[in-house]
Amino acid sequence: MSKEKSGYAIGKQSIEMKEPVYIRESASVVGTKEGQGPLAELFDMIGQDDMFGCASWEEAESSLQKDAVYLALGKAGMKKEEIRYIFAGDLLGQSIASSFGLASYEMPLIGMYGACSTCGLTLSMGAITVAGGFAEHVVCVTSSHFASAEKEFRFPLGYGNQRPLSASWTVTGSGAFVLSGDKGAKSRAAITGITTGKIMDYGLKDSMNMGACMAPSACDTIYQNLMDFNRRPSDYDKIITGDLGTVGQHALIDLLNKKGIDISGQHMDCGIEIYDAKEQDTHAGGSGCGCSAVTLSAYILKKLEEGVWKRVLFVPTGALLSKTSFNEGQTVPGIAHGVVLETITG
Repeated sequence: MSKEKSGYAIGKQSIEMKEPVYIRESASVVGTKEGQGPLAELFDMIGQDDMFGCASWEEAESSLQKDAVYLALGKAGMKKEEIRYIFAGDLLGQSIASSFGLASYEMPLIGMYGACSTCGLTLSMGAITVAGGFAEHVVCVTSSHFASAEKEFRFPLGYGNQRPLSASWTVTGSGAFVLSGDKGAKSRAAITGITTGKIMDYGLKDSMNMGACMAPSACDTIYQNLMDFNRRPSDYDKIITGDLGTVGQHALIDLLNKKGIDISGQHMDCGIEIYDAKEQDTHAGGSGCGCSAVTLSAYILKKLEEGVWKRVLFVPTGALLSKTSFNEGQTVPGIAHGVVLETITG
């Protein structure tokens, strides 16, 4: 690859691509609840049941990733041998959904963890790898599953525990993206910049209020992106967070207002878009690694392809807790990674 395919650091936390990195294709696989929501007709595959023919919730989540990668490669007309690296991660301990789900592909695997921000993290690192000339084609994939996440972080479903109104519903889904250094005959969108987030901790300890825990990190990353790129909110058609839901959305807008920035006219949250608030009882909305990933693949990229949106800032958000940290009384820090996506012209 030509050395011209590179980027350069700007501001405090961002990279601007000298030449775009292209999302050649993508795929989304979701569960039954997501398949009943407002984005249902846009998903590539909807499971008939949330076990996906598997013996455990964890195995089902692995199946999500395996299917998403298979579909993305098929849509791109590529073979697995053309992929240099696969960047993958999930919410489960030791990222077992990714390792067991992707082992059969026999691709060089770079495992990543950013909690629910993992889609932004894998896209960022995949784009840097391609832009730096270290690969021509890579795959970025992540997943979550409602039942495996409840079992990992809260209570197994058999407990039948009650959820507060601030709680979000972990999306059962996986999104996979093929990134390339050239746009080929057709690509869905271009990655033109990234803003890597830093850990933000406001001392919150409520694991049932992920939106409030993650809002400070979303605020910081969005603010820094605007500063680093010397942009205003109106320079983006949409500023899209991943998993804040209704509670986190209010917190985010308030926090940015205190910095003199109003994104209320541009803001959208994947966790709000993926479910029908009136018809589906998800309380604050959706969350999980799969939330932003499947919404990006099915909905956001479609808007960019159609030219409805020209440029968006995609900011998946993650809560950096574990069973151990929570049970030891630790706080719930957050992180958010920003990816600038633009429509392809010419």
